[in-house]
Amino acid sequence: MSLEAFLHNLHFDIDKTKPPDLVVDWEDGPLAYKLYRGVPVVPLSSEIPLTLEGVEAPVKPDLLRVGHFLWYVFGLTQLSQAVLASNSMVPTMGLLQLYRRFAPSGGALYPNELYVYLKIEDLPAGVYHYDVAHHRLALLREGNFDSYLARALGNRCDTSACFGIVFVSTMFWKNFFKYNNFSYRLQGLDAGALIGQLLEVAKRFGFASGVYFQFLDRAVNGLLGISEQEESVYAVIPLSVEPEVSWRDYRNEGGGSISAAELCRELPAVQHNHYVRSRRVKEFPLLIRMNEVSLLETLPSAAPIRKEKMVHYEGQVVALPYVKHLSYDLAFVSRRRYSPDSDFRMSKVSQEQLALLLWETTASFRYWSDLDADHENSDSRVSLYVCLYNVEGIPEGAYYYDSAAHALRLIRLGDHRLQLQQGMPSDNVNLFQVPLIFHITGDKDHLVTAMGYRGYRIQQMEAGMLVQRLLLAASAIGLGGHPLLGFDARLCDEIYKMTSQGLTSLIQVPVGPYRHSPRLTGGLHG
Repeated sequence: MSLEAFLHNLHFDIDKTKPPDLVVDWEDGPLAYKLYRGVPVVPLSSEIPLTLEGVEAPVKPDLLRVGHFLWYVFGLTQLSQAVLASNSMVPTMGLLQLYRRFAPSGGALYPNELYVYLKIEDLPAGVYHYDVAHHRLALLREGNFDSYLARALGNRCDTSACFGIVFVSTMFWKNFFKYNNFSYRLQGLDAGALIGQLLEVAKRFGFASGVYFQFLDRAVNGLLGISEQEESVYAVIPLSVEPEVSWRDYRNEGGGSISAAELCRELPAVQHNHYVRSRRVKEFPLLIRMNEVSLLETLPSAAPIRKEKMVHYEGQVVALPYVKHLSYDLAFVSRRRYSPDSDFRMSKVSQEQLALLLWETTASFRYWSDLDADHENSDSRVSLYVCLYNVEGIPEGAYYYDSAAHALRLIRLGDHRLQLQQGMPSDNVNLFQVPLIFHITGDKDHLVTAMGYRGYRIQQMEAGMLVQRLLLAASAIGLGGHPLLGFDARLCDEIYKMTSQGLTSLIQVPVGPYRHSPRLTGGLHG
């Protein structure tokens, strides 16, 4: 299969991404977290603060605060037990027990891992893996790697001004075992949801941050000691308490360009033993191919990546009520975030609720990345569209949210829930109980023209980042949201008249009031 056909199938013909006779071996599934063996470990405090309100002063953290930060980003936060009713996609599995985190993940499989390069006073400088199962750091390589990482990022970051640098990786097998090649789409989205949570937590801790999507992959993977046959870093996120402009706009022109191969030769190779539980790990050659063609041996010249195409709709414009930025306790909102299945309960949504949801989602999404020439992505590469029903004072229909004008632009009148329900291969969510059905959209070519196949995973990450902001904003106003990839993208594109615009729907997120399903849950915090 060509890679172009593979990307097409990932969005428009999902059945072709999996063998028709696929049987998931649940008994031999991998753990949802990576466990290193035989390396020094540093325990982190389990006395986690239960509130994250406001913004802390930008002070260089100690090990205690780093532990709190990592737990709120990706720690195990909840044990959940439930008995699932069978549906067309999931057979009856008896008691389902899951260890959840604040960022969502397809099937709660969490294919991503978190590594961090730290330079703080009460810890040896070096590269660590965040062991979520034990809430501790595992030391992978000790030393100061400022110069190495600065060059791996193309001399576009003053790493000496950062107390830490986070690496978000993907372990391919962790969700390939269930979703086969379709896992590739999920891996980028899950990484994005994790990054979205990380950036929100960083704000509360007073840490300046930014996202580098372009870096010398083999040099970064080599620093961590991970094999690209099973895992690869997707994003690099510096953390600093210095003003953002002082490190992220850094340009060391005298450093010259260097290839990944040259940089790798500067460090001795390391390989650490780790445990995944699966006795039999199947091959995933298509995912390896996608990763290989996405790697950067040298960094391209800095150039901003174009934003989403400007779409002009001539229909009715619905000006939304003026709202202020939501001020909420991120810890409480993260704990309360709920993903309803059959638990949605139809109730009228006020214009103020909708305005708050849309404004907060897009305002909190603004962040700096190495894809943007300016300081923030004020014009996003992904956007929000929504099908409304039972919203106070707004006709039923499909709308585009114009964030600059804080207004909805009508695309097509009518109740589209039946069409959208028929476009879902599973009946796990009853869309007739949902007043807001969001679709996050982006370029139909998935940025491949501008960035090669690396553009696909970047687009999925940005979509995931926006999804997490939407879910947090929904939780803050008492609503639930359920990200879905089981939907008919062609149908959604037709509803929104996007086919001729070069845009496509990337993910569907029903949002609305809900009631809790019968399940036993317990928080995992000190």
